Amino acid sequence: MTKSVLIEKVTEKVEGLTKKQVEAIINTVFDGMKDALARGEKIEIRGFGNFRLKQRDGKVARNPKTGEKVQVPAKKALHFKIGKPFHHSLNSGE
Repeated sequence: MTKSVLIEKVTEKVEGLTKKQVEAIINTVFDGMKDALARGEKIEIRGFGNFRLKQRDGKVARNPKTGEKVQVPAKKALHFKIGKPFHHSLNSGE
């Protein structure tokens, strides 16, 4: 699902809001999530899941084409852990 499809779905479900208003709300939510993660905070949405950043250490990798060793820098990666109700709904066929 793309962001534009999400905006369409919410606009269909919620009466009284225009597509522009729904887009502004969704952008505000996503911006808030990005800001929280950038500050190192964990995001927990009950029944859906948790988002948090994990620190990955730097490492030495190998270029498969040339065999040359390459230094891969440390970086942050986003980790999502699915919530139990969401997990059960995906696996129960509902």
